[in-house]
Amino acid sequence: MTARIVEDAALIRKHIREAEAVTDEAMIACSKLKQVILKARQNPDVGVDAAQKAMLRLLQAEQQALAMSTNLLRVHEELNKVSREYMGPGGEAGETYISPSAIETPQPALVD
Repeated sequence: MTARIVEDAALIRKHIREAEAVTDEAMIACSKLKQVILKARQNPDVGVDAAQKAMLRLLQAEQQALAMSTNLLRVHEELNKVSREYMGPGGEAGETYISPSAIETPQPALVD
């Protein structure tokens, strides 16, 4: 394998991990924001319905961040396949194992 392939693989490995970390940080930030909003709503001077629309929109943002995280895991898995093709099994530093259940599309829950 050429030095260029090894260099490219190292950059790809670095940037996919950065992208995954950013989505995790976004989900953590959303979670913290949700906690602060809920705490603020517990103030007796604030109506129980205060910021309800904001909470709904925040939930959508969290779902989108989770979907992005899942799609990045799918990208990671595809890059693992490319690594096996060009660098052989195990590659330069080994590939990341990604559980198939982590990247499957969940089926909507049935409501009775």
